[in-house]
Amino acid sequence: MTILQILLLTLWAGFSQVDQMTFNLLPSGIIPTAIFTGLVVGKPELGLLVGGTLQSYALGLGMFGGASIPNYPVTAIIVVALSASAADVPATIALIGIPVATLTVQIDVFGRFLNTFFQHRADKYAAQGNSRQVAFSNHLGVLSWSLSRMIPVFVALCLGPTFVDTLNAIMPPWLSSGLSIAAGMFPAVGFAILLKYLPIRSNLHFLILGFALTAWAGMPTLAVATFGAAAAIAVYYQAGKTGKSNAGGEIDE
Repeated sequence: MTILQILLLTLWAGFSQVDQMTFNLLPSGIIPTAIFTGLVVGKPELGLLVGGTLQSYALGLGMFGGASIPNYPVTAIIVVALSASAADVPATIALIGIPVATLTVQIDVFGRFLNTFFQHRADKYAAQGNSRQVAFSNHLGVLSWSLSRMIPVFVALCLGPTFVDTLNAIMPPWLSSGLSIAAGMFPAVGFAILLKYLPIRSNLHFLILGFALTAWAGMPTLAVATFGAAAAIAVYYQAGKTGKSNAGGEIDE
């Protein structure tokens, strides 16, 4: 990779994290980040593949309170960039995607830990009544958040695809097989967690329809999603008609 590509993706990792906590102007989700990385390295279709795969890993996960979860946008940048010259992309995703995603959890904890320094600095100036330094200390907290995303991306991209080849060569077969199995299980676990949040009992008929279309009719996911979108539109319009009829059914006195 060129220096310009490395710097661009590193800055994207930092600015997208700050944007997530402030204005939400950038498309900083997993799939948009992966596609953007694919455009930078000249393989947008690879970005779409990696983004969709990692998005399936992240289904059902949410950062509630102070919980730390895998940072899949950062993982997407690293995986897409390092997989650009790989012959077996799914194997590369399993090889580096899961370890990198796991590592980002600890990096997130470390970034939050460093942020406490700036908060204690704000407490000190708050006791002195210096509101300007309190605000400045809070703004400094952006450094720990952004650098905890930028540094891993910069280091990984500087190592380059040759690092992946070396890692693949020295990795024992049992470990690479285990990572491949885990990569296949993660989407299923993600969907299972997501189903726990959804109102399955009241929409069981749609679940059965989707299962039948996939398992028996052999339809691809995009076709089943199209059926789901059509069903959602039909339910939406039907609910609107029901609401209008209920509102118009009142008898004026």
